[in-house]
Amino acid sequence: MVTLIETRPPAERTSPAPRQPRPAHKRGAVRWVVLGIAILTGVVMASPFLVLVLTAFRTQSDYAANGPFSVPDQLTLSAFGRYLRDVDFPLALWNSVAISLLVAVIGVLISLLASYAIGVGKIRGATLVTGVLLFATMLPQEAIIYPLFHGAQALGLRDSIWSVVIIFAVLQAAFGTYLLGSVFGTFPPSLLEAARLDGANRWQVLWQVVFPVMRPTLSVLLIFFFIWTWNEFYIPVVMLTDPANQTVPIALSTLRGQLSTDITELNAGSLLSLLPTLLFFLFFQRTLTRGITAGAVK
Repeated sequence: MVTLIETRPPAERTSPAPRQPRPAHKRGAVRWVVLGIAILTGVVMASPFLVLVLTAFRTQSDYAANGPFSVPDQLTLSAFGRYLRDVDFPLALWNSVAISLLVAVIGVLISLLASYAIGVGKIRGATLVTGVLLFATMLPQEAIIYPLFHGAQALGLRDSIWSVVIIFAVLQAAFGTYLLGSVFGTFPPSLLEAARLDGANRWQVLWQVVFPVMRPTLSVLLIFFFIWTWNEFYIPVVMLTDPANQTVPIALSTLRGQLSTDITELNAGSLLSLLPTLLFFLFFQRTLTRGITAGAVK
């Protein structure tokens, strides 16, 4: 007795039903909706900057009569002239650039050395040290300003830009060490072993092997440290009381009067204060992009 079994070709049994393509008009409608949402979000995010620019180029009488959201009757540079007359902006700009650049360079250098010791050197208590650094990044500045003030006074740095440089270099390095320490923990051990077999010591491994690989990440940290330090206000305003040492945010705060404030002059000063960091960001935009995307490609 022979049993006949009906079979179907494998392709007929396993191939799924073909997916129906989405109509072209529906794909076009979705794209237009996404584009509209993106444009609306961009307008909302750019509107404060637009109001800042319009207010900086209008007169006091125009602002008092029409408010900040109207089109100016005429564009004028009078607010910028008053700001440059009332504030020594070139000196404040120099102080901000010097402090931010020193903090960025010193903070990145300390972060590199400390994270190399934690992630590659495998020091004892590395987990505890990382936890302490993470805790340091979460401390509010108001909680540490009292010991920092008396420490700077005891060292004779009460009204010196070096007090701010040292404080922010350590604070930024705490975050940088915590971030780079986790990156070094995933560093390829074979690369380090190959360098040691070639006779390289730890110092040579750091600068000839590790540093070239970590350069994009360090560039990102350098940019962030510069911008973060530039915008700092609380600790510099406590440490730097001499007008010759004040930074741009402190000089800008002197325009606010107790009873009245010239809003147009304040906006003009804010625009001038914003331009250096904006130019710095645009100049290093490609470096920032390469540094962020460097970890996605081996």
